Amino acid sequence: METQAIEQLIRTGLPGAEVQVTGDGSHFDAVVISEAFAGLTPIKKQRLVMETVKVQLASGELHALSIKTFTPAQWSATEV
Repeated sequence: METQAIEQLIRTGLPGAEVQVTGDGSHFDAVVISEAFAGLTPIKKQRLVMETVKVQLASGELHALSIKTFTPAQWSATEV
């Protein structure tokens, strides 16, 4: 899979999210920033993102995805 395809899948599943994906073709890292994460536990945030790519994971098209999730406020606090 291409990074752009993964980004689009996540954006489609989480409208309004800011998504950055890097990777080498089989293992990818995603940073996802969304208001949808407000008040959720870390596992629920992960599940929201994984739900957007579940078909690709099940088919083996996407092998591994590491996810870091932030609300916009959390993301702003990490940028110095």
